[in-house]
Amino acid sequence: MKRIKIFDTTLRDGEQSPGCSMTLREKIEIAQQLERLGVDVIEAGFAISSQGDYESIEAISKKIKKSCICSLARAIPKDIEVAYNSIKLAKHQRIHTFIATSPIHMEHKLKMSEQQVLDMAVSAVTLAKGFVEDVEFSCEDAGRSDFAFLVKVYEAVIEAGATVINVPDTVGYQSPDEYGELIANLNKQVKGIDAVDISVHCHNDLGFATANSLFGVLNGATQVECTINGIGERAGNTALEEIVMALTTRKDRLPFSHGINTNEIFKTSRLVSTITGSVVQPNKAIVGSNAFSHEAGIHQDGVLKFKETYEIMNAESIGLKANTLVLGKHSGRHAFKERLTFLGHHLEKNDLDKAFERFKQLADKKKQILDADLEVILADDIYQVPDLYTLKYVQVSAGNLTRPVAVVQLIRDEKVLEASMLGSGPVDAIYKAIDSLVGETFNLRDFAIQSVSGGTDALGVVSVQLFENQRIFSGRGSSTDVLVSAAKAYVMAINHVLHARGQKKIYAHL
Repeated sequence: MKRIKIFDTTLRDGEQSPGCSMTLREKIEIAQQLERLGVDVIEAGFAISSQGDYESIEAISKKIKKSCICSLARAIPKDIEVAYNSIKLAKHQRIHTFIATSPIHMEHKLKMSEQQVLDMAVSAVTLAKGFVEDVEFSCEDAGRSDFAFLVKVYEAVIEAGATVINVPDTVGYQSPDEYGELIANLNKQVKGIDAVDISVHCHNDLGFATANSLFGVLNGATQVECTINGIGERAGNTALEEIVMALTTRKDRLPFSHGINTNEIFKTSRLVSTITGSVVQPNKAIVGSNAFSHEAGIHQDGVLKFKETYEIMNAESIGLKANTLVLGKHSGRHAFKERLTFLGHHLEKNDLDKAFERFKQLADKKKQILDADLEVILADDIYQVPDLYTLKYVQVSAGNLTRPVAVVQLIRDEKVLEASMLGSGPVDAIYKAIDSLVGETFNLRDFAIQSVSGGTDALGVVSVQLFENQRIFSGRGSSTDVLVSAAKAYVMAINHVLHARGQKKIYAHL
């Protein structure tokens, strides 16, 4: 069986999803889980885009020993040099360089001729090859590029030393049969293509990403680029879990192998969701909460009699196992740690102590602690940017005949700041008080409340999004009091904004 390599770009393309920015420690946590999952290549970031990206790629390069660590770079010498420096400590290294090749991109974005693009592509691969043995080259927007020009570019970069050629459907435009035909024709007509890997990178704008990637594999591709939960630009990328389980389940139609440990899929999905705050839709294939649920009577009857009547996969095969531990206020540290490990979270002692203390506080208010509660604890108290501001106290007076007033205390540099403000509602009053303490008003794009479990003692989780400089910054807060949750979420989002401002940007926009 031909082995298909899995190239994960959750930490690069996935992080570009609105509100999915991650901190250094969060990226390391995900990278280590991706290695346990068994991905062949981890695209750890875009080194030249920011100091933060560079530092995270460098840190991941030191930690990861099995997976290849890849850094993205435009076909520009400085990009490639910085990309190499970020991965030079990795055991297995790859530089991934790219340039757009479609007429619309060359004319309107690059303002370059075909010959100029070709020359830059060859120069970039030649330079990258001087740093590392493994060089991937992408024709950005290959799906809308002139086929003859694609052949010319791919032949030239292969001759220059590329070991992987990537064929991105950058804007999710192509249909499955069309994309499969493109891969097949490149496979036939590009000289030297037998000596390199053909990679597919598909976006989901029309809902074709997984289908396009599989049609690419059926027509000769040997690497699939994907993300956990399908996160990514706009409508997202090909979902890793969908590709892997399709290859695993349908070997009759897809006779290929892979190196993924499918038992790690579910916990990897939950880890990424918890860290990024990107909620997995209930009906999401493979990892959605309803993926293995049956409500219709006919379905339930069939599954009880013989699972295969309505289940084509075994839930245990993706690591989805029944929780035999009931956590509550009498649960000990060992049971708590074991459940976190099962959920994909491997915490250092200080973080474990912090999370356990928060767990005990919550257990005094709730009879049973569910997995969703644990993930909220981690999202709120462990996975977050350094706190510039910390919520100390919030009190609201409100009613149907009075105008709400909020008193808020924040801690900044060990000093307690306090403000009291009126608002049109209790949340509005809280946010106005916080704005007055920080000294500016933030652009609130979205506000959402949800309960993570049933009952009147359930945790209320508030998610907010702030918009600044064409970026979205997310914050999440939890408490059995939704007004406290709202305050926590807003403060977290503000910390994300201020943290991003403090990062030195090498380029303002890429």
